[in-house]
Amino acid sequence: MDFSFSQDQLLFQANVRSFLTNEVTPERIRELWQTDSGRSDELWAQLVELGLTALSVPEAFGGLGLNELDFVLLAQECGYAGLPEPLVDSMLVGVPLLTALDDTHLALKSEWLTRVAEGRARLAVGQPGNQLVADAQVADLLLLAHGDEVHAVPRSVVSLTRNESVDPSRQLFRVDWTPSAATCVAEAEQGRMLWAATFNRGALGTAAQLLGLAKRMVDLAVDYSFERKQFGKPVGSFQAVKHLMANVAVQIEFAKGPLYRAAYAVAHSLPGQDVQVSHAKLVCAEAALLAAKNAIQTHGAMGYTWEVDLQLFMKRAWALDKVWGDRGQHKARIRAALFDGDISLGAGQTF
Repeated sequence: MDFSFSQDQLLFQANVRSFLTNEVTPERIRELWQTDSGRSDELWAQLVELGLTALSVPEAFGGLGLNELDFVLLAQECGYAGLPEPLVDSMLVGVPLLTALDDTHLALKSEWLTRVAEGRARLAVGQPGNQLVADAQVADLLLLAHGDEVHAVPRSVVSLTRNESVDPSRQLFRVDWTPSAATCVAEAEQGRMLWAATFNRGALGTAAQLLGLAKRMVDLAVDYSFERKQFGKPVGSFQAVKHLMANVAVQIEFAKGPLYRAAYAVAHSLPGQDVQVSHAKLVCAEAALLAAKNAIQTHGAMGYTWEVDLQLFMKRAWALDKVWGDRGQHKARIRAALFDGDISLGAGQTF
């Protein structure tokens, strides 16, 4: 059985990588830090023009109807570029949640999914139990939890309070709002299932971005190590420095399998997807955090400074490590699956 990506998927990934490399530069990211919203309508319009806002929207609502496996490579590139815009949250988390609502809310789905596909609306999703919502300031519709219920709330009726993040590119807000029957789109029983699926997609998208961030930090460290010289030689020629980057490269390669397997499981609603998503989030986070640590060592004291590009991606990795479940929560899901008999143990069965 062939689990490799198709040529069309890889070509699309390469085209997105080329666009993001040219348009989402470290200089542009720093400029956005100085704006009120931290976001760029011009950049979002470019993403719309490329068709990226239509990828996961069902064809019935003007989208392309692609699934999580199709999108995971693009999420990885968003991480590599440090894309500030909420593309992954909107397309991999918000759109599937909205799509999964039952047909009693068909008018709501038709209106908002069509607007998202056309680039006329952005979504923000609030994780249950987390008071902070990312990118609520630019979202036209917020999907929020009230207990196990799902509520679709227009931004015009909520009050936002900004909360600082370790990553200046992450725009976090406390959302004050009043739940009502008019905003409720899923009752508690259905809501529990929707939020469980949303959690997996959120963790999957975060894992993919972390893997992209790990690769970017390695590339930055390698470039820097060959520019900086000691004893008349590039520091990148020293074996100890090579080992730092090689250790991260191994982690990145070993993280790809669990990530893509989790994307496949989520896309096809396979049993056991919870533990596979948690496995992917853990290994991708470990790769990103090791990349941050070793890249700082390669840069020396400069690695901590504001001027060096490394800090843009390092801080984003630190922030995303805690998004859609921290390592403790994901380790607990794996522990439960291993010791409660949910999965079979042994060669060819476990990871």
